[in-house]
Amino acid sequence: MKYGLMFANVMTFATPEGSKELGRSAEAAGFESLWTVEHVIFPDGYESKYPYDKSGKMAMAADTPLPDPLIWLTWVAAATERIHLGTGILILPQRNPLVLAKEVATLDDLSGGRVELGIGVGWLREEFDALGIPFEGRGARTDETIDIMRKVWDADHVTHDGDLLSFSGVSVNPKPVRDRRVPIHVGGHSRKAAERAGRLGDGFIPGEGDLAELIDVMRQTAADAGRDPEAIEVSSGSAEVFGSDPVAAVEELAAKGVDRVVVPAFLYLSDTANALAAFGEKVIAPTAHL
Repeated sequence: MKYGLMFANVMTFATPEGSKELGRSAEAAGFESLWTVEHVIFPDGYESKYPYDKSGKMAMAADTPLPDPLIWLTWVAAATERIHLGTGILILPQRNPLVLAKEVATLDDLSGGRVELGIGVGWLREEFDALGIPFEGRGARTDETIDIMRKVWDADHVTHDGDLLSFSGVSVNPKPVRDRRVPIHVGGHSRKAAERAGRLGDGFIPGEGDLAELIDVMRQTAADAGRDPEAIEVSSGSAEVFGSDPVAAVEELAAKGVDRVVVPAFLYLSDTANALAAFGEKVIAPTAHL
């Protein structure tokens, strides 16, 4: 079983020293990865419903620091040696595919192949409007962006003819370290997200909803597409991991098909190094065999 810290680039951990402390302490405690969140802008008075809280609103304000995920991860990469660097998630249809392919591959190359690219289609229409990017059609743009990035990671002198971009004779370097690929983890709470993970993902990060059902949709879609469902890594968490029997909670997640248990980094704002070390001893070490 792998363990990751989600919401890693928030609050105290958004600062230069706080981010380094989190990365080094998590690495020492046995965590395999850190995962960032992202919004380029915070729109006043937004009406779009945030899908992961009953209030329909994000737990942040206009003046809340939220560092760019790739720049934050680069800073943390320089302060660590082994821990993987994940975006959880990056809003893919807001990015230019070729620019993003260059940025992600560069970070992967400099960090020694540690990047995990978690992506989603986004939910905040007002953010898309402010960026001048259409909210409609973002799913199709996400799929094409994945295709473009993998093409230019796989080879040089690439040709692509799509609805989003068309080009020929294009090369992007450096290439990612691990077989010229960065694993792409599809995040989301909807059936469409599960299906996209099954069709295109190296991993799946289910949001709110029935975990077993979402994993089943992902696996069935993968099988229908001629892919190996078991090769798609699932990352998820449970409040029970912090209950009276965390090992049993992790075993239950493993039985459902979870490969990486994710926990919120903000639970470790106080006494970060010792608190993470205690989690490592209580939960990570006893479940290393799973």
